[in-house]
Amino acid sequence: MIRQYYAYNVYEALQQRLRFIFEEFDNIYVSFSGGKDSGLLLNLTLDFQQKYYPDKKIGVFHQDFEAQYTVTSEFIERTFQRIENEVEPYWVCLPMATRTALSSYQMYWYPWDDTKKASWVRPMPQHKFVINLENNPMTTYRYRMHQEDLARQFSRWYRLSHGEKKTVCLLGIRAEESLQRYSGFLNKKYGYKGACWVSTMFKDVWCASPLYDWSLADVWHANFLFGYDYNHLYDLFYMAGLKPSQMRVASPFNDYSKDSLNLYRVIDPEIWTKLVGRVQGANFASIYGRSKAMGYRNITLPQGHTWESYTRFLLDTLPLRLQSNYVQKFQTSIAFWHRTGGGLDERVIRELEEHGYNIRRNGISSYTRSRKSRVVFIGKIPDHTDDIRSTKDIPSWKRMCYCILKNDHNCRFMGFGISREQQRHIDALMDKYSKIEETDYDA
Repeated sequence: MIRQYYAYNVYEALQQRLRFIFEEFDNIYVSFSGGKDSGLLLNLTLDFQQKYYPDKKIGVFHQDFEAQYTVTSEFIERTFQRIENEVEPYWVCLPMATRTALSSYQMYWYPWDDTKKASWVRPMPQHKFVINLENNPMTTYRYRMHQEDLARQFSRWYRLSHGEKKTVCLLGIRAEESLQRYSGFLNKKYGYKGACWVSTMFKDVWCASPLYDWSLADVWHANFLFGYDYNHLYDLFYMAGLKPSQMRVASPFNDYSKDSLNLYRVIDPEIWTKLVGRVQGANFASIYGRSKAMGYRNITLPQGHTWESYTRFLLDTLPLRLQSNYVQKFQTSIAFWHRTGGGLDERVIRELEEHGYNIRRNGISSYTRSRKSRVVFIGKIPDHTDDIRSTKDIPSWKRMCYCILKNDHNCRFMGFGISREQQRHIDALMDKYSKIEETDYDA
């Protein structure tokens, strides 16, 4: 039996959720990344479908990011070879904008970039169900669109190509993975019939996370119990001494993976040599990813500089596009702390007052569940807050500087989430998809 939560069996709960999904939705597909969670979800869903709904075929969507471990590619190959006759397979290898945190001069790199075929990390997969520029049926795809938009627009195209009926995408997302995911499930505003693990994307298109309350132990217990195949990269990670939280099957160039980029040298040296020539800064990040050079350790302020002057100096060294990105984020943060204020604990407020920070209360924060007081900074934003030990979640020029040094283009270190409301996304919605939007939303 899978581990229980207060006599709550997560496997039985999953069976009930899958039954709910198969009864509620006409079109069902699983988003399969090649990781442990999506791989398990795919196997469990196929078992359920074959047992209870053998006549209802499901789709399997794999968004291929080109650069990955060889053992991951092997697992994906094995999986599709095993299930291709049982499902509708979609292996998507289209150029898309993917964020990179390795370079101060490059915000995006483009997997399967048709202008750089000679430098591809690995050859294009050769299967009849692989979708690339030469055989792309996705009418909702835009050349080099953002990776998240591609995934979302696939769901829209899947609905349009399957009779425009109720469609759901199954995701292997678990609340235990991060506080952000936990909060997302807990504070769900637009669920489906009261289910916090189902949310809407478009008209008649939803995404569902039926494994949302599973633990890491549940995932591996289920793989062992049912004898499922899995990505043996996790075995290599384990032998390399990584903690479970460090074992990620993700793009080697994003914010989460840059600290472990050097593992490619050890685990997959052949792929490593291709990574170096694929994205700017890969070799530098592998060497200095956990050093001051990448903002990992305490950074020493150059002599003669304040954190504000050093931040402005770094901004002047950046290309205009990246400079504008940071300036927009910084200005938004400064305006927020001057006009609205962030929710802080009482002990943090007392500590700020004791150290002479010019602040005032501005009501109760709507962003917190514990009714914290909003605090506004009067006058200039502090240069640094090293004397405040109780929290790092207060504004300073030092935090802004860290974002630049860490190539944190999204400014997560300052509390920003991943923004998809930037100009690239807005332009996409306003031009090529304008007619599709009108059709879907006015129907």
